[in-house]
Amino acid sequence: MVKEPTFDNAMAFAADLIAIPGLSGEEGDVARCVFQEMVAVGLEDVRVDDAGNVIGVARGCGDAPAAMLSCHLDVVAEGDHSEWEVPPFSGEVSDGFLHGRGAMDIKGPLALQTYVAASMKGEAPGDVIVAHTVYEERGGLGMKHLLESGDVKPGVVIIGESTHGDICIGHRGRAELEVVMTGVAGHASAPERAANALDLLSDVLLAVRDLAASQESDEVLGAASLIATMVDVLPQSRNVIPDQAIVALDWRILPHDDHESLVKRVREAIESRIQSVPDALAYEVRMATERQVTYTGIVADRNLFTPGFLMDLSHPVVGAAARAVGQRGAADEAAEVRPWTFATDGGWSRGVHGIPTIGFAPGEERFAHTNRERLLVEEARWGFERYPGLISSVQTALN
Repeated sequence: MVKEPTFDNAMAFAADLIAIPGLSGEEGDVARCVFQEMVAVGLEDVRVDDAGNVIGVARGCGDAPAAMLSCHLDVVAEGDHSEWEVPPFSGEVSDGFLHGRGAMDIKGPLALQTYVAASMKGEAPGDVIVAHTVYEERGGLGMKHLLESGDVKPGVVIIGESTHGDICIGHRGRAELEVVMTGVAGHASAPERAANALDLLSDVLLAVRDLAASQESDEVLGAASLIATMVDVLPQSRNVIPDQAIVALDWRILPHDDHESLVKRVREAIESRIQSVPDALAYEVRMATERQVTYTGIVADRNLFTPGFLMDLSHPVVGAAARAVGQRGAADEAAEVRPWTFATDGGWSRGVHGIPTIGFAPGEERFAHTNRERLLVEEARWGFERYPGLISSVQTALN
């Protein structure tokens, strides 16, 4: 039996999804639930690709460019359950909110997008692709794989990260770098026999501070930002002089930044502080890497780099989207257009592949990754009602 593509059914689906944990690399159970729901709601060509992304299609009635609706299957860890006002996997609706990990980032919007697409079968100006991806929370392996594979060819992408009803047109990217300082380990009782990797730490941190104070700025996205977030030492023993110390750097970057330029700038900043390196000590600047294993078995050693992007305010998709959505309580006024504060898979679709990309979804960014995560049900209902007009408008704008 095909499920009716109603708002109430979409919210019930969202609650079911919240009940299923799904960290990055562990999205299999979530993916299976999404696959089954896509079939049940009547989407066509429902499939799972090699990376574990779940894809379905609502056929349109015309030849307008395909619109791809995309959320991600993974969530961040929920932390201590006792710190939540409402249990994180409850999917409970109370006080007018849907509660739980993923309520607004991003299982609530995922459910809405899936059901909206189903409601537009035979009505949209072109096909509506629904593609929910893996590993978004750790750099976007899923979206990168999906677009590089050529499995989908959208003319426009609508990312379902929460925008509180606004139209989002970009964000800063994120890069994680490491400064690796090396020396010679030794017993703490005999420092003369060792070369302490930590001896370089103060100059490295000062160099990072110098570089952070001279970041570029964009009039829409704001300033790039750089901060040291962690220091790891090896061996991890308080009576051993370490032969390795690693400083982790979180750099919120502008769209034109790339791996090579970031590493070079950190290295130059350190060189300005450390004119000569003492004997037996050394340092290296590199992009941080992580071995990622999808639930389908793909293994990839990836640097932790999420591209930024920014749509031009004059792009026809931006104006069409803002007019179609309007504002809650003032539908005759265009929606606010702004960037997100965090990074999304849009960095891959627009920043790398050049596909026009915007964001629209209910939910407030301030609840993301917190133990108070929630989605206002009435705002979700409003967003659900605005989505069909949004999809039709952006497809028409490109036709």
